[in-house]
Amino acid sequence: MGTIKKGILGGFSGTVGTVVGANWRGMDVIRSRPKSSGSNPTPLQLLQREKFALAIKFQNSLRSMQSRLYGENAGVKSRVNLAAAYLLREVVAEENGQVSLMMEKVIVTKGTLTGFQNLTVTAAPGQTLNFTWDDNSNQMLAQPTDIFCTAVYEEESGEFAIKEGPEERSTGASSIVLAETWSGKNVHVYAFFQNAQQDSACNSVYLGTVVVQ
Repeated sequence: MGTIKKGILGGFSGTVGTVVGANWRGMDVIRSRPKSSGSNPTPLQLLQREKFALAIKFQNSLRSMQSRLYGENAGVKSRVNLAAAYLLREVVAEENGQVSLMMEKVIVTKGTLTGFQNLTVTAAPGQTLNFTWDDNSNQMLAQPTDIFCTAVYEEESGEFAIKEGPEERSTGASSIVLAETWSGKNVHVYAFFQNAQQDSACNSVYLGTVVVQ
């Protein structure tokens, strides 16, 4: 059943007959109700669904961050939409009917902020990853107050550990403590800077895999 929000001339939400009403990006829109398909999906359709499901699951933990730090909105496409499109186009791969992620191609954040100089990551006891980099605050589009951030992905669980600050570009070092259950496992490590206003970032850097101690 549909609900009229602002009188008979206003937008409505829900379904009335073959019409669906909704609010999309602040606008009241009406679309036709999709017809159910009576045919079984083809292998190609099933593969596309699997690719889409994998991309969305991977992106879920990053959505809030990418809504602020992944490029710029492009028309009706939000930052999150752009990130999802890139994932599907460049990161999700298929071989012999099996879908997987090419982790080295993942871009967590995208922007014009100056990136790192001589960034390194090493594992330490207690499920700790230590990061070091050179302070390059004197370079264009870099500030000493830019915030260091990292996103660490454990493939078996499909989970991210994300840290945003408080260390800054001028600090030159940071660390993150991961879950005890990740001990002995390979994790994929990404790092990036965001500005103090937390609305702009550099392109994220992929640091490869590290074995958690």
